[in-house]
Order: sequence, then structure tokens, then C-alpha cells
Amino acid sequence: MFGFGRELYTPEYQVSGSEIAVIETTQGTIRVQLDGAGAPVHVANFCELSLMGFYDGLKFHRYVPGFVIQGGDPNTRDMSGEDVAAGRMGPDGAPGTGGPGYCIKAEYATNPRNSHVDGALAMARSQHPDSAGSQFYFCLGPQHALDSGYTVFGTTIDGLDVISKLRAGDEIIHVAIENANVKE
Repeated sequence: MFGFGRELYTPEYQVSGSEIAVIETTQGTIRVQLDGAGAPVHVANFCELSLMGFYDGLKFHRYVPGFVIQGGDPNTRDMSGEDVAAGRMGPDGAPGTGGPGYCIKAEYATNPRNSHVDGALAMARSQHPDSAGSQFYFCLGPQHALDSGYTVFGTTIDGLDVISKLRAGDEIIHVAIENANVKE
């Protein structure tokens, strides 16, 4: 995920604007209204990955109390929750260093609703603005210092209590996309 120099990926998924991510975790279910108008590349990327089952079985690998809970690293797939929480090296690399094999373009400067409110869903990245791929985080309280550098692509509509219980090592059981724009 965090190596720049790769060609930027343009998702094929066509955003409808009404997508809701339903993220089932070991702590409960979170529902997020995705912002296809403000962050269409990020929403399309997240929907594509979710619909192919990319996030299923991954662990949350980073927890900073009062700041963020982060997940979406495929390096955590074959690791126990305990090993992820302890920050141990996994068979595919260290938690927090993996991604889908590509990067997407940043949208924080063009998204009029790019606000890191409590429960905001945003993409993690390295120092380069266009280095996001699959890792995401939920804000644990307002984090407006991140507004000018990280793309928010969704707002939690149900499950803030679940987000507050998540810790490193907890699992993403499944991510479904309600109102997905899929061709039959």
C-alpha cells in the first residue's frame, strides 16, 4: 500500500451515490453512508474491494485511544488477533504495511464534506498524498487536523458504539454494500 511510484488505479465500479457500507466486526455491525459525490474514487475503490471480499477476515491493526481505529491491511488476514494486537510480523509482512497492490488519487482537497467528525470513515496513506489503497480508519472523536491531508469518504449512521469498542486484533468479518451499483 505505502510504496509510491506505482501507477494510480482508477476503479471500474460506477458510484450510484446511495451506497451504504455494512461492516460486520467481532464487536458488532457498523453502517456507513458513503460519500460518492465528494469522494467518488475512494467510494468506488472501497466498493470494489468490499464486493470482491477483500476485507473479509482482515483485522484492525492500529488503535490510538481518542484518535483512530485502523484496518484494511491484507497482511493481517493470516494472523491471529493476538499477534496483530502485539504488532508481530505476519507471514505476509508487518501489520500496517500491506495494500491491494495499487494506489488511488487523493480527494481531500476536492471533497466539500471532507470533515473528520466522530465516526468519519477515511483512507489511510503514507506521506505521499496519492498513496492510499485499502487501509481505512474510523475517527474516535473529531480529528479536524486531518481534514487537509486525508480523504473522508463516509459518515457512520449506525454503530458509533461498536466503533468505540474496536481494538487492534478485532476482525472484520464481512463488508457488504447496500444499494451497490452492480450489473446483474
